[in-house]
Amino acid sequence: MNSLPIGIFDSGVGGLTVLRELRRLLPAEHLVYLGDTARVPYGNKSRATVRRYAEEDVQFLLGQGVKMIVIACNTASAMAAPELRERFPGVPILGMIGPGSRAARAATRNGRIGVIATAATIGSGAYEARIRASFAEKGGVPEEILAQACPLFVPLVEEGETSSAITRLVAEKYLAPLRGAGIDTLVLGCTHYPLLKGVIAELMGAGVALVDSAEAAAVETAALLGERGLLRGSEEGLGGEQFYVTDAAARFHAIAESFLGYAVDRLSLAELGLGL
Repeated sequence: MNSLPIGIFDSGVGGLTVLRELRRLLPAEHLVYLGDTARVPYGNKSRATVRRYAEEDVQFLLGQGVKMIVIACNTASAMAAPELRERFPGVPILGMIGPGSRAARAATRNGRIGVIATAATIGSGAYEARIRASFAEKGGVPEEILAQACPLFVPLVEEGETSSAITRLVAEKYLAPLRGAGIDTLVLGCTHYPLLKGVIAELMGAGVALVDSAEAAAVETAALLGERGLLRGSEEGLGGEQFYVTDAAARFHAIAESFLGYAVDRLSLAELGLGL
């Protein structure tokens, strides 16, 4: 059981931020990544559609024999995580919202927190609710939570436009309401957004801490596997990686190699929805 892989899914390349953090933190683990590139983005879809897509993603990863699943997509985490855990009780499933919210509460100094995410995630109110719950666990309340949808960020990242002039213009428009609001912490509430961290950090300034939900989720994945005795031993050597996409493999391959900084050799096409 310990040697089985960790499954990771996202609508596209954004979940690579989670895979990178898992690889850094858990070098012995085998990782299986699924990018649903045929149906990206999830952030402008209805709740029912996102839930159906997420169920198909989980079903596929279970077919690869994974021991745990990380929902490396904030939209799917916000709109489908409870249903996924109910439907697939035999495998631990970790989303992005909880880890990111807890990290935001730990990072803020003045209790004023901003959240940027897809329209679906923002519309769900999931981050606001979980941040408030995280504060309540410590006997406090946040001063203010400001949420901003950034719907064009995902397609820009999927096209490899992570630092171009057009990306900066879009970021300036989205971040303008937050820049003068006195926040000291900004949650990157979509796993695509850390690929834009340079532009976002420059616009928000050094006084605003950026919370990467991918980093927080990797830490909690390691803790959960450790608690359940499911960590692969370092004496077994370095873990391997298998990548799957549902479309546009060449574009994914180029972005993945550029972002990860090493060769992505095992990339295959996946067919979803089979057996549901």
